[in-house]
Amino acid sequence: MTSQQLEERSHQLEARVETLETELAQVRQMLSELLQQKNPWWLKVAGSFEDDSTFDEAVHLGQEWRKSAG
Repeated sequence: MTSQQLEERSHQLEARVETLETELAQVRQMLSELLQQKNPWWLKVAGSFEDDSTFDEAVHLGQEWRKSAG
């Protein structure tokens, strides 16, 4: 491998590491925001399917499938 090829690969690697560092910083920021919330995320959706016949049917079909698969 020539020195030019090594240099090119080094630049590619540096760019990839920079991208990963940026994405990691974004993930850390999102996680930090989630951990600072007073209420868990699932409380926002808890009960949202109450009295929903489509959801009830989906639950029923899931139960039937699990019985037949088991």
